Amino acid sequence: MGLHTGALPDFPWDTLTAYGDRARAHPDGIVDLSVGTPVDPTPEVVRRALADASDAPGYPQTWGTPALRDAVVAWYARRRGVPGLDPAGVLPTVGSKELVALLPALLRLGAGDLVAHPAAAYPTYDVGARLAGAEPVATDDPAALLAGPDGDRVRLVWLNSPGNPDGRVLGVDELRAVVEAARDAAARTGRPVVVASDECYAELAWDEPWATAGVPSVLDPRVTGGDVSGLLALYSLSKQSNLAGYRAAFAAGDPALVADLLATRKHVGMIVPAPVQAAMTVALGDDAHVAEQRERYRARRSALLGALVGAGLVVDRSAAGLYLWARPASGDDDCWATVGRLAERGILVAPGSFYGAPRHVRVALTGTDERIAAAVARLAAVDAR
Repeated sequence: MGLHTGALPDFPWDTLTAYGDRARAHPDGIVDLSVGTPVDPTPEVVRRALADASDAPGYPQTWGTPALRDAVVAWYARRRGVPGLDPAGVLPTVGSKELVALLPALLRLGAGDLVAHPAAAYPTYDVGARLAGAEPVATDDPAALLAGPDGDRVRLVWLNSPGNPDGRVLGVDELRAVVEAARDAAARTGRPVVVASDECYAELAWDEPWATAGVPSVLDPRVTGGDVSGLLALYSLSKQSNLAGYRAAFAAGDPALVADLLATRKHVGMIVPAPVQAAMTVALGDDAHVAEQRERYRARRSALLGALVGAGLVVDRSAAGLYLWARPASGDDDCWATVGRLAERGILVAPGSFYGAPRHVRVALTGTDERIAAAVARLAAVDAR
């Protein structure tokens, strides 16, 4: 697993420092909506499970305890419309970002291989490709890419639904088209094509039909035709359960693919701690705390959405997830101008240039109720057009 660290770009968040300083200078303090880090308490049921499992002198299982893998399988059947997953196709991960960054290397991709990811995307998809020595390709139509002249070089397709930063949701037909195109490309070339779907915001659906029907998974039988080979879904408990500090996530899908990843992870010691595995097992079985947290975010989203529109911004997509994807209603200002205007009001947001979209800004819902109320009040005095 060679890592090409010299190919990495500068860490983008460092460029936001001056705007953060400007926002912190506001007399009433900063409202930091730039990073989607949870601010609400970790549920007591999860904290109790962690404490109960804290006597853990032995090494944990890289593959995860049978109880955890069974809990993931039950969660997919209950919450995601995916019955009958094989527990052998479940793998706990140290948060989801590490697998996003390392999956191309773990798949032994390299020079000449293409890694496709959404056009507006979390930058770690790009970083992971570069770490492996592969070439990242941004596209909003991966099925067309797979069928085109460069399709024979595509070895990994990243999907992200609901999307970060834009909250876009991919329907069953869109997911199925990508899976079928990947399988056609694999059959044509004799080389595997993995479709990995980052679904970390799936429990936070706001618009219909997703709010009622749920966000579909790449593992949904309507997508897979009952065959999960070559498919991997990633999920994190950071958002639904306020467990970002636990680094509690997992991948699920093709048991053969998971077994290959597991073999390497055993060698390098990439293991979720045993108490965290116990806490994850409990969190996955308790839907009540998830519903409670979703309602907190629903209220904050409603307040911020109205305030952003009132301040002259247009919110695009944002059908699900933890962010509002906003741009000026008129004019040609780039995202940094919007970031600057909001920073003057003590509100820090993320520039869309971090995600390949130079006119948008990403506004996180992760502020306390008091800080969200402060942002709403300040936005009432802003004309962001």
